[in-house]
Amino acid sequence: MDSVSQFVLGASMGEAVLGKRIGNKALIWGGIAGTIPDLDVIASPFMSEVDSLAFHRGISHSISFAIVGALFFGWLLYLLYRNRKYEGDAVSLRRWQWMFFLAFITHSLLDCFTMYGTQLFAPFTDYRVAFSSISVADPLYTLPFLVCLVIVALFKRSNNKRQLWNYIGLGWSCLYLLFTVCNKMYVNTVFEEEIEKQGLVCDRYILGPTILNNVLWSATIENKDAFYQGQYSLFDSSPIQFHRIEKNHTLVDQTEYDRTISVLKWFTAGYYNIIRRADGRLQINDLRYGTFRGPGDGENKYVFRFILGKRNGRYFVEETKGGPEPGDEDKLMADLWQRIKGQ
Repeated sequence: MDSVSQFVLGASMGEAVLGKRIGNKALIWGGIAGTIPDLDVIASPFMSEVDSLAFHRGISHSISFAIVGALFFGWLLYLLYRNRKYEGDAVSLRRWQWMFFLAFITHSLLDCFTMYGTQLFAPFTDYRVAFSSISVADPLYTLPFLVCLVIVALFKRSNNKRQLWNYIGLGWSCLYLLFTVCNKMYVNTVFEEEIEKQGLVCDRYILGPTILNNVLWSATIENKDAFYQGQYSLFDSSPIQFHRIEKNHTLVDQTEYDRTISVLKWFTAGYYNIIRRADGRLQINDLRYGTFRGPGDGENKYVFRFILGKRNGRYFVEETKGGPEPGDEDKLMADLWQRIKGQ
């Protein structure tokens, strides 16, 4: 999820564990703890594009890090605050560590609900847990939760209404995530019925919501010949339109030996195609996230794309692109809104 959502969730964990002892400082420290796992991006300048891709949401988002990191960061905060008293009692080492553990583990679990997923069981496996039921940024999840925490901050730490509003925010968080899972189960049935009705051969498919909402969903279907993509809004009244996307996997060679291609295969879970750009370079497109405007050609139609170079017989990622091209944002948001409203 986005950094704001993770800060809010972490702040709620801080309030739940330490709010009665240190008041609004609990919100601040919890929020900071909730964003620490995403600091793995600091390592990006020291890595290649493909190594950075493999590293993000890796060990720092794992259960192992939640345990070890909580012990370490909790101990640091305990040393900082051990001589300060709150309501007659110092905050114990165990409480600091418990707060960090909850902030770390809930961060990772929340990321598991996105399409990107997280390597929850690293370093023992690089398998990414991805329920793909919520967008990486969803204001209906974040804003009500944030409002509850703002209300929490208005009360003194001894006021029981702080805990009440914090639990209301946590309740909203859990209920909304549950809704996204149930909603995905429903949308799954819609796509499966349409796939069967239209006679598409489907070996497997992947489904996820589009950005900023849980109404418009995109599915990528694979068979041995090609991919097919389609979108469905909860407000649609017409059949789903699937468009064919050629795989073009033969445009790259030595894939079984090339690390860059292997990592991109792993990252995309095998849902990728390759195109030849106008400048002659190859581009790998992550098809899990669909396209911006449905059918049609174009280098920039895909949400996530990787431009390849080749040196000494090996491929490398020259450039990673995510999101629309500069200047195209407003038009794409307008198109997204129109598509959400149904067709």
